[in-house]
Amino acid sequence: MSEGNVAAEQLRLLIERVERLEEEKKGIADDIADVYLEAKANGYDTKIMREVIRLRKLPQHDRQEMSAILETYLSALGME
Repeated sequence: MSEGNVAAEQLRLLIERVERLEEEKKGIADDIADVYLEAKANGYDTKIMREVIRLRKLPQHDRQEMSAILETYLSALGME
């Protein structure tokens, strides 16, 4: 097999892997959307759930710092 054929085959395999992963990603995204629909049907606020999930990804120190800054800003604007 020539070097060009080997490179073409490797490229084809890589593209097919990416395509399979994209399909899996779409499936997972659909599953996540279903969970949010279920949560909404049970009366939960999905916008707040998304925010909680985003915050849970942050280290505790970063969450505390954000909370302190938010409190400072709200206080400065007379919103507390």
